[in-house]
Amino acid sequence: MESIPAKNEKPKAPVTVLGAEWNLPISIPEGEFYKLSGWLSETEIVYITNLEQTSSVYQYNLLSGQSKFIYKSDNPIVNVQISPSKKYLLIHSSPSSNEGLVTIIDIKGSELLQESFASYELVFEWNPYNESEILVTKFAEDWTFQVVLVDMKDLKISERSLTQPFIKWMNKKDIAFLNWDKNNPALVAPLIVKELENGNERTVFPSVVQFSAFRDLLMTVSVNDKDQSMAAYSFFDKGNKKVFSFSIPQLTRFSDWLVPFYDYNKHKGQFITFRPVKSGDADSYSEGFQLVTYNLKKEGSLPELVMEGLENAPVQFSPSGEALLYGNRFDKIIDIKTKKIYELIKE
Repeated sequence: MESIPAKNEKPKAPVTVLGAEWNLPISIPEGEFYKLSGWLSETEIVYITNLEQTSSVYQYNLLSGQSKFIYKSDNPIVNVQISPSKKYLLIHSSPSSNEGLVTIIDIKGSELLQESFASYELVFEWNPYNESEILVTKFAEDWTFQVVLVDMKDLKISERSLTQPFIKWMNKKDIAFLNWDKNNPALVAPLIVKELENGNERTVFPSVVQFSAFRDLLMTVSVNDKDQSMAAYSFFDKGNKKVFSFSIPQLTRFSDWLVPFYDYNKHKGQFITFRPVKSGDADSYSEGFQLVTYNLKKEGSLPELVMEGLENAPVQFSPSGEALLYGNRFDKIIDIKTKKIYELIKE
């Protein structure tokens, strides 16, 4: 049983660990570093190594410099996804080019579920409100798709008739997606919320470029009404009331807009994103990106510059929001306070 804090006790915030204390680079026990998956805690991260046709998953302690073996796969691992509560890992491995094997384990490495999907590519969306549910989108080679709901608790898999492949959970029962028209390519699409059980749908916003559903916030990216060269980011609470907004320069691509990588940390109420220095064409843009944070708890507060001249690449906040995994393989880590980048892997 969890102890209930006394009324005047504040819940403990994650312990902040600064870059100076990190034990880096990681020394790999066996095989070659493939990529990092994410944070297990403020001081622990998960990474994948490859050795011939096999892959292994390890937990690394940033303070002790120790790697702990979690799981070995006989097939190359494509990806490892950490569950929202960080109690489970979803391992997507690939026995062949048209098969995806999904294995769900706990942090100790015990298998809870394993399922093979005939697919060319798989996309997962873990339900943060009910971790026993995961939506899996299976793509065939021609990019036709089928969405299934995996229920870990009852060990059952059911097909869902959804018209869009990229879905987010809005709450325990509702999902959201952008309703792109396949026959008429457009730059914006309506944002739809759908009840998974009975199929009822409602349009929440008419024209959105991209969106994200965080635990307590919905974020949309759209075109700024007053200036088409700017992208407008808007944040809404659960009642769809706008709580924060800002605009940044927009980069255009052949058939869409480039939305730079971003992340949100609930503990700090902080949103981080890469910001182009100016608007223009994404292919010819060479000025680099600024990494900026916004305090969403204070409407109208100005962005804070963390670093500039960076490449636009995936970022992921640590639980405390003080550090950031960075890079296409998450092989760098940024100490946000000291604004320093550390290499996780020695090439």
